[in-house]
Amino acid sequence: MSTEEIRVRGTVQGVGFRPTVYRLAKAYGLQGEVCNDGQGVLIRASGRKESIEEFVQKLQKECPPLARIDEVTRKRYEGKSIFHDFVISQSVSSVVTTEIPPDAATCGKCKAEIFDPFSRWYRYPFTNCTHCGPRLSIIRAMPYDRRNTSMAAFGMCAECRQEYNDVANRRFHAQPVACQVCGPKAWLERSDSKPITPHMFSMLDDVDAVCTLLQKGEIVAIKGLGGFHLACDATQETAVQKLRQRKQRHQKPFALMAKDMAVIEQYCIPNAKERELLESPAAPIVLIQAKGGDDDERGSGRIGRQEVIFSLSNNLQNEDPIPPTAPLPACGEGLGVGFRKHGKPSIAPSVAPGQNTLGFMLPNTPLHHLILRRMNRPIVLTSGNLSDEPQCIDNVEAREKLGKMADYFLLHNRDIVNRVDDSVVRVVEDKVLTIRRARGYAPASINLPPGFESVPQILAMGSQLKNTFCLLRDGKAILSQHQGDLENAVTFQSYQDTLNLYLNIFEHQPEAIAVDLHPEYLSTKFGKELAVSNQYGHGTAVPLLHIQHHHGHIAACMAENGLQINSPPVLGIALDGLGYGEDGTLWGGEFLLADYRQFQRLATFKPVAMIGGKQAMKEPWRNTYAQLISAFPWDELKQKYGDLEILEFLEQKPLKLLNQLVEKRINSPLSSSVGRLFDAVAAAIGICREECSYEGQAAIEMEALADTTILDNKENLNYYFNFVVSDSIYHIDSRSMWQALLNDLQQHTPQAMIAAKFHTSLAHAIVEMVDNLRQKNDIHHVVLTGGVFQNCILLEQVSKRLQALEINVLTHSLVPANDGGLSLGQAVIAGAQLMN
Repeated sequence: MSTEEIRVRGTVQGVGFRPTVYRLAKAYGLQGEVCNDGQGVLIRASGRKESIEEFVQKLQKECPPLARIDEVTRKRYEGKSIFHDFVISQSVSSVVTTEIPPDAATCGKCKAEIFDPFSRWYRYPFTNCTHCGPRLSIIRAMPYDRRNTSMAAFGMCAECRQEYNDVANRRFHAQPVACQVCGPKAWLERSDSKPITPHMFSMLDDVDAVCTLLQKGEIVAIKGLGGFHLACDATQETAVQKLRQRKQRHQKPFALMAKDMAVIEQYCIPNAKERELLESPAAPIVLIQAKGGDDDERGSGRIGRQEVIFSLSNNLQNEDPIPPTAPLPACGEGLGVGFRKHGKPSIAPSVAPGQNTLGFMLPNTPLHHLILRRMNRPIVLTSGNLSDEPQCIDNVEAREKLGKMADYFLLHNRDIVNRVDDSVVRVVEDKVLTIRRARGYAPASINLPPGFESVPQILAMGSQLKNTFCLLRDGKAILSQHQGDLENAVTFQSYQDTLNLYLNIFEHQPEAIAVDLHPEYLSTKFGKELAVSNQYGHGTAVPLLHIQHHHGHIAACMAENGLQINSPPVLGIALDGLGYGEDGTLWGGEFLLADYRQFQRLATFKPVAMIGGKQAMKEPWRNTYAQLISAFPWDELKQKYGDLEILEFLEQKPLKLLNQLVEKRINSPLSSSVGRLFDAVAAAIGICREECSYEGQAAIEMEALADTTILDNKENLNYYFNFVVSDSIYHIDSRSMWQALLNDLQQHTPQAMIAAKFHTSLAHAIVEMVDNLRQKNDIHHVVLTGGVFQNCILLEQVSKRLQALEINVLTHSLVPANDGGLSLGQAVIAGAQLMN
């Protein structure tokens, strides 16, 4: 007989791991115990040596669907306990090194039960098991046991308790397990606080009534898994416009939810990878090419420009509004809905104006499955908040902040402890590109490359926009869920609260803090405060490391692609809106020769003034003017191109004042930003010329507009960029590009063609620069990073051209290319520098 102590680390708590251990131990005739503790799962097993060996191998092969084993260590058990059976022991509190599992979408078995009239979970909106349900959103402390979650408020009934304790049951030790008798409850309220009339309950229940309200054109605030959402029928233009007006979200695309793939396939053509993502336990929002006018091609036409026919004569727009107290129609089909030639209801044009993709997700909780049971068309499901503020998570807060946006509330009494937004992904050349990492993915750890195993505990504070923070220790990175833009005071407070929660839950005591180089970022300032006070350590200051923005982007991509700590330098191409450079200027189009510890700037885009500073990010025409006067004398432009619409538009602006701002560098910093170059080109051809209502709108709409059929036609490549050497580095100058583009405008070349030519010409310039740089530098990998590389056309064009030169290209997948992945890069750079 042999007795071993087996330690399993990874995502192994709250995912049915101990029942799997128990089942296999019994099958192999072992005696002993298994328990959760701060490091993961601890197994003590006694039996034949061969049986233990087979048990460990089988355990790794039959890992539960939501579990992830990162490490299994074994040693001889030196204890004195004598085992007579195999049992599941109580959890043990110890130093926390285990992981919190992400929230998981409803599994197939739970879904079947909520629609089975003979099941005791029939129509119960909080049904879950060890394979699905809330995790991060309800946890307050580790280990992940019911007493440490918001489910502690709900005592189990006898039946739930029996199943919770039955090792053969799917709900064995499922911490949020509950039923109609003992669990959380959902209820419907009117936003005006008036009572709901009795005839409302002709529906099956309050959750079912939400479907009818949506069909009727109402806006409903729904308390979901990680926060509130605002919902309306996505095929009713009146309802969508009403939601936009109330939410003050004028053009940014809305996310959609559909009850099943069949509904999604009416409007998009998802490929196999997109389908896999939609149906995965993470259940993210997936950006999918919309069907065009003929409904048979992938990616033709923009949503806001599709031919949509509305039967307004039969629409509620021409009738008196139905008061909230009026009887609800049994079905509600056809109210305010447009129909295409095949008779199916159309997506309202206001859902995603100017886009050729739709952001779809499938129901991720029983609550959403039940709401959509009778809904054979999509609904808008957007975050329940004022624009730029974080999602509401509390009932009282939601009534106060969403009361003027929603007509009704669907509430429940299970507290949301941690705000978790919906994740957003898209697929590029069969590879997942993460846009926002949150529900379903966070806070699953990222295994760091070789060399980082003994990295000290590091806290990385992230960026100002699209913020995440990162905890580093034991060779792993724990990246927070998406926090948002810290410029908003409410978001910044939420960021601090979430950071405190993570540091406490993971018992993380930073030995160093990494911040962005920009001195005015709130995350940088807060990091400085923490470094001085070090309230989570021993009361003395800890090292504060300032990480250059684009170096952070590059290092994040290196880390997720597994480049070891002492890898030779890569050529990192970091293209984004802006980041603070080492020379005090704003960078945003960088070619850096970088490893984890240092970098050298080899090339950049020619710096151009951002006239008005931040205002240039909101008004693209400012960038057009700055680019043009940087390339040509204004009189020459007027003489050659004075008849162009863009020149006539700019002539109406206060050019003398703008020129003074540029000449005297008054709130007009120079920037090499490629993001601003995209804005400038978009405005020149008439896209979002006056203003953008959300970050990146001009570039996103130009990508959607581009005629992709000409991308690989070399005859169309005539927007050339020049390379000049200044201050010992290459500068990419766009003067020739602008001249060719303005000539095309004079020739009345279609917008879609100009947009495509710009994309492919920029890709050519980037690749040509790489080819130049590799002649003088030993380059093994090229990293593509920064928010601009979320543009699929540019990413695909650059990648395949580099690969044609037999250059190894690294791109993002696990973390966003935008600032949402920056904290990972900050953390690994700090770790590498400290371990040097």
